[in-house]
Amino acid sequence: MTLGERQGDEKNDSKYCGVETEFNDDMPQLLSVNIHGGFDFVVAPLMDPAYRPSLLVSGNGGSGVLPFAGSDLVLSPSQWSSHVVGKISSWLDLDSEDEMLRRDSEITLKQEIAWASHLSLQACLLPAPKGLTCANYARCVNQILQNLSNMQLWLRIPLEKSDDDGDRSPNSMGEEHGDSWEMWNSFRTLSEHHSQLSVALDVLSSLPSVNSLARWFGEPVRAAIINSSSFLTNARGYPCLSKRHQNLVTEFFNHSIQVARSYPQVYSVEFSIMYIVQCISDTFVGKMS
Repeated sequence: MTLGERQGDEKNDSKYCGVETEFNDDMPQLLSVNIHGGFDFVVAPLMDPAYRPSLLVSGNGGSGVLPFAGSDLVLSPSQWSSHVVGKISSWLDLDSEDEMLRRDSEITLKQEIAWASHLSLQACLLPAPKGLTCANYARCVNQILQNLSNMQLWLRIPLEKSDDDGDRSPNSMGEEHGDSWEMWNSFRTLSEHHSQLSVALDVLSSLPSVNSLARWFGEPVRAAIINSSSFLTNARGYPCLSKRHQNLVTEFFNHSIQVARSYPQVYSVEFSIMYIVQCISDTFVGKMS
């Protein structure tokens, strides 16, 4: 039973568990395996990761079909909108010093968002900023948001912060201190606090302080991606979460934040689907009982 269908819980419509996948041009098979395995949705790349606009132009004069993950007809409109979150290419670097990479990144970002909008996806996962400088990235995202209908853009942000909880400038991006909240705050400010821009937290094996975690629950967090390295292996060889991670997942569900398992996976596909969904599900059920 998927998390969204659990009975006897007044908030069951908000408890969904998804899985981040690698690129696969057989979307029906990808969706079928994961949905029937217990996940509610997939976070799937929309474009072949090897694609670069500059290579396409130099290779065939600019003609050709873009390497999207299948036709828009391979899934029904309801399947696209209800079970697929588009994952924008992770190689994008719109603030790179390399002019070609910067240009390729901007073109690809706009192409992928346009395709996701055509598919009527509810959300797309944007890659995290590559460094302190994200002005051009934020500018392009803000430009896209001005012409976007109802789709949400989730900016991937690593959930990390140094042990130093001292005062710092509110305009600092915080690379020295490892404060990812400052990264998010800078990006959303440059994007003019657009209501369709929200956060997807990348939950790592090491968690920041309680105070640092609490700050995120005042932000528009729509999803939490549990990194595969966050799972431990218990005495029976099954994946489990630490107590701190369990408490955090419970808080995510209590705040109607969707949870997904990251790619790459450290277990086999069958093992991952069978036990990791159960692990996350049991975390919440145990806290409710």
